[in-house]
Amino acid sequence: MAYITYMLEPETPKPRRKKFWKFFTVLGPGLTTGAADDDPSGIATYSQTGAQFGYGQLWTALYMLPFMIAVQEACARIGMVKGKGIAAVVKEHYSRPVLYAVVALVVIANTINIGADIGAMASAAQLLVPVHFVILTLFFTSVILILEIFTNYKAYSKILKWLAISLLAYPITVFIVHQPWPTVLRATVIPHFELNFAFVFIITGVLGTTISPYMFFWQASQEVEEQPDRHLIRKGKVINARRIKNMRIDNMAGMIISEFTTWCILLVGATVLHGSGVKDINTAADAAKALEPLVHSFPNAGFLAKLIFSIGIIGLGLLAVPVLSGSAAYAVSEAFQWNASLNLKFKKAYGFYGVITVATIIGLLINFIGIDPVKALVYAAVLNGVAAVPLLFLIGRIAMSKEIMGENKSGLLSNILVWITFVAMGAAAIAMFYTI
Repeated sequence: MAYITYMLEPETPKPRRKKFWKFFTVLGPGLTTGAADDDPSGIATYSQTGAQFGYGQLWTALYMLPFMIAVQEACARIGMVKGKGIAAVVKEHYSRPVLYAVVALVVIANTINIGADIGAMASAAQLLVPVHFVILTLFFTSVILILEIFTNYKAYSKILKWLAISLLAYPITVFIVHQPWPTVLRATVIPHFELNFAFVFIITGVLGTTISPYMFFWQASQEVEEQPDRHLIRKGKVINARRIKNMRIDNMAGMIISEFTTWCILLVGATVLHGSGVKDINTAADAAKALEPLVHSFPNAGFLAKLIFSIGIIGLGLLAVPVLSGSAAYAVSEAFQWNASLNLKFKKAYGFYGVITVATIIGLLINFIGIDPVKALVYAAVLNGVAAVPLLFLIGRIAMSKEIMGENKSGLLSNILVWITFVAMGAAAIAMFYTI
């Protein structure tokens, strides 16, 4: 195997300000993936969890963090080291039935999630404008497809990063509302379990919307997109240590931000909704009530809460739906050796963009079969929780393989965390079916 050696210049002392801004230049796929994790499905699932069980599942945000970091780091490392996405690696080292099963899982789960997110965006927009649900779903679908297909990738990735700001509403609300901090901290650190269907169902959704199949494929493929010399990597050249380090910084930052936001949404749902007797979220307006304390001193506080909630749902939907459709398109394109890159024009990657278009349109159509948009978000999260189990098994096998990953195979800590994640999510899925 031939190797490329990268000369690393000795690091010279730099002003703190430059180091601070340099940190932000490192952020990329990890930050985008972490932000997309708190998509409308995530917001609905976490809000419902807080409303239904109070502080009972607050601990999940803390305990999922190391496992989420480990899983996404393994996926990102696979993409970076191999110079190709996960589906392409599976195709190279596993049988066709395994490949097709992996691709089918991702495409089905993502398409349903796309539909739920588009419906949520339309429902949120209806809180502000009296426009028919169908018209709004068509509008958002068109905007997303135009941005994803016809926008330059560098410009598009910047748009995705800025949309992550929508997540700030919940952390701000946490510190505005009076919190019983001793109770909150105890619930954050000490796990609480209930062996009944409602509890296990929603915790499967929490796991599924946090550690999701689309995140595995998206971050791996985006790490490939970020490598200017990926054609050399595919020929067996090794990636340097600095790139691996930067990827890990990016990944850790994105996952920490994501899980802190998850904790904030759970906490706001518990304190504001559960605390006021709201234990079931049936509409977007119900979910928006969680943000009323943020603007309680302003006139028309109810409308302002709906405005902030709607901006968050729409902004994160615009971020998440392209990630969902894009990760499905990467998986299908890699399986059939189609050109796959957001840097390519439509005419040079029509199969790739075709999958994006078809998955988004099918997701749109799901909204017209009578499924409640808010409930659909929670069901989509649970589906992700089930679909993630076999994919985690495969990712764990690939990441630890000396034959596939060479010297960049997973270390002991990474292996332990990834396999515990596989066992925990598998146990949650089995328990859910058992308690039915």
